[in-house]
Amino acid sequence: MEKYSVKLHQLISEFGLEVLYGPDGYLEKEISSTEVNRPALQLTGFYEYFDSDGIQVLGKVEHTYLGRLSPAERAHSLNRLFGEHVPLVIYTRGMEPYAECMEAAREHQITICRTQDATPPFIAALSASLNVHLGPRATIHGVLVEVYGEGVLLLGDSGVGKSETAIELVKRGHRLIADDAVDIKRVSAKSLVGSAPEMIRYFVELRGIGIIDVRRIFGMGSVKPPEKIDLIIHLEQWQEGKPYDRMGIDDKMTDILGIKVPSLVVPVRPGRNLAVIIEVAAMNNRNKKMGHNAARELADKQYASLLAQQNNTGSR
Repeated sequence: MEKYSVKLHQLISEFGLEVLYGPDGYLEKEISSTEVNRPALQLTGFYEYFDSDGIQVLGKVEHTYLGRLSPAERAHSLNRLFGEHVPLVIYTRGMEPYAECMEAAREHQITICRTQDATPPFIAALSASLNVHLGPRATIHGVLVEVYGEGVLLLGDSGVGKSETAIELVKRGHRLIADDAVDIKRVSAKSLVGSAPEMIRYFVELRGIGIIDVRRIFGMGSVKPPEKIDLIIHLEQWQEGKPYDRMGIDDKMTDILGIKVPSLVVPVRPGRNLAVIIEVAAMNNRNKKMGHNAARELADKQYASLLAQQNNTGSR
């Protein structure tokens, strides 16, 4: 699997980090690990299973521990950590690094930054950002729209009506994320996020009309940056005799980047209002996530009714 990276200047800008020391060329240094570590154990000398590619965050616990060491012990501990060539060390809560820390940073050419944020929320935000920047990704031919808060990915053969359906959804108050090409990233073990390539962002191709700019025609409220993918709808031309699902009891899934996403197959033929169908599919998907499955409820009622009839027959 291809490995991605993010440059240090992007993280510094994103989190408003204060640079206390940066060696030559530090802004172009590439971070390629999603690991964010509080090196409390490492400062005591334990380095088994230590990922030296991860960003190191020093909070109040680590700072207090270092303060209880003698200057010589503190220098030894920090030199041991920085000798692992970690990519970045960040102090939280606006704490002032010890002189031994700055000396070790200069000796080993390690970038030192500082944030005013508390340690746990900062680590959570940094980890989430790294997962977005460095997560596995793929580009898929399709259309991504937000419908009632659900990210709906429309897939299907060219000419089946994906873009036209997206425009109809936009006219009905929903939002376009990407048309034609959707860049998908896996940002966690359970989540996929889709966005449009920069070059074609918010442009849609309509056969017979050409390229239109959705943001300019329908306004800023008609488009949205990256969106989580909650549902996949495969559009296909109606095939006579094909047994399409009419109940929806069994949940079908589509695997993208190792994550299974709920999916539907919707047949397309003249007279079907795809925009309305997709709106209902999005609302039904939200309903299922909240624990309500209409198809199962109907099946349970039918089963209960059948049992009641059998019991009444048997008691006669």
